[in-house]
Order: sequence, then structure tokens, then C-alpha cells
Amino acid sequence: MRDITMDAELWPSFLMWSAIINYLLLLTGFLTFAMFHDTLYRLHHRWFALSVSRFDASIYLLLGLYKIGIWMFLIVPYVVLCFVRYTPYL
Repeated sequence: MRDITMDAELWPSFLMWSAIINYLLLLTGFLTFAMFHDTLYRLHHRWFALSVSRFDASIYLLLGLYKIGIWMFLIVPYVVLCFVRYTPYL
């Protein structure tokens, strides 16, 4: 029976698939915002006193922070692990 613990060979694959899934979620959020802008604005305007420009800025800020988080916590570690895997030890 194989051990379930995560070894060093599993991390790059895990980070890659996590980045792909998170980018699909980011793309889904952007497409939802682009296609249903007015509906989303009306829904959120009931709860918060937001102008259209402030609503747009808030959504772009959230999408941008999510994208930066994906890069910082998934894509950069994936690239580093790929480089480390093929770097010869001294």
C-alpha cells in the first residue's frame, strides 16, 4: 500500500492544478461580471449604497487581488519547484 503523505514529486503537480482551477474561477468571475453587470449591480445596490463606478472599482480590485494571490501562492512556487527539481546539487 502506498503512503499518503505528500512527497516532493507531488507538490509541482498539486500547485499546477490548483493554479489552473483558480484561474478558471477567476475567468468565471470576470465573465459573470462582464455578462451580468447590471443584474449584479442591482443586487448589490440593495445591500450597499454604491455608485456604478464604485461598484466597478470594487469588483476590479477583488479580481486583481485574487489574481495576485494566485501568482504569489501558486504559480511562483510552482516555477521555483520546477527549477529546483532540475538544478544539480553542488
